[in-house]
Amino acid sequence: ILVEGRDAAGKGGTIRRFTEHLNPRAMRVVALPKPTDDERGQWYFQRYIRQLPNKGEIVFFDRSWYNRAVVEPVMGFCSKKEHQRFLQQVTEFEHMLYEDGVTIIKFWFSISKEEQASRFEARRQNPLKQWKLSPVDEKAQELWDSYTRYKEEMFSKTHTTFSPWIIVKANDKQAARLESLRHVLNLLAYKGKDEAQIRLTPDPNVITRFHRKMVELDF
Repeated sequence: ILVEGRDAAGKGGTIRRFTEHLNPRAMRVVALPKPTDDERGQWYFQRYIRQLPNKGEIVFFDRSWYNRAVVEPVMGFCSKKEHQRFLQQVTEFEHMLYEDGVTIIKFWFSISKEEQASRFEARRQNPLKQWKLSPVDEKAQELWDSYTRYKEEMFSKTHTTFSPWIIVKANDKQAARLESLRHVLNLLAYKGKDEAQIRLTPDPNVITRFHRKMVELDF
């Protein structure tokens, strides 16, 4: 499960809600730091391949290989050639995983510019959350339009039938968390699903599958 989105979109909080009632022996959370010198000399996907799930395991990527689609080009952490090569390779990479039986769920948590600014300010004021602010976060508002351009290119070039983008309207944190949980529960097969006592179908006002005619992607 790939959890992507703008800074302060609620990615980490959603992953915590997913994992708090899961068997810790059957799931992992992956939040990789910036690549080492050795990793910079490797094939881009190599360090992510080491984190892929074993059979019967769920892996949550708190940001993933899609760093190269948006954050890295916006911040100048990769070259234009590296960015374009990624966009050419990523669908092939994901198709290989799909053909081998790996279920890929790609979430994009979408918030408005105003909501992001409000959450940044809340972090500044809360000593328990100040650690979440990074130099990248500090530039997110200034570079909003650049993030938007790269994000839209990412959607248009990496959305596929076997690995679609699922957009979560995340201005309302609670609704975003609940409906993303419903999406996963509705998508996967598991024992007792047919006897579920809760609604499993996600709210279409919160969860949207990307389609190429979408006009506004920041809610």
